[in-house]
Amino acid sequence: MIQPAAKSYKQNQVDTAPSEELTLMLYNGAITFVKRAKQAIAERDYNHAHQHITRVQDIVDELIITLDRKYPISEQLLLLYDYLKRRLVESNVSKNISILEEVEGFFMEFRDTWKQAITLARSQKQ
Repeated sequence: MIQPAAKSYKQNQVDTAPSEELTLMLYNGAITFVKRAKQAIAERDYNHAHQHITRVQDIVDELIITLDRKYPISEQLLLLYDYLKRRLVESNVSKNISILEEVEGFFMEFRDTWKQAITLARSQKQ
């Protein structure tokens, strides 16, 4: 009973969130699934590691699709996202935790920078 309610709540959060919050959710989701993949590899649970890594790849795909190309920085982000996708494929094939740690570091930087940008944009609106 609790599980469907939690899923419904989470879906409602996504449906009502502003676009900048959705991007933040994607970064946080990527970090979560990278951590789960690392744990699964450490436990030699390669099937779950594969599932978690492919979830991160799906998140990167979503970030690419939603990237607003009218800004010059979007081209640099596109190159970084493409690099991360390649690294995720490598980590999925080799089950290499150090590659996942590299990917996690990128996502943590993206998330932290994005949080700062949201805060700055909100303060300028007031």
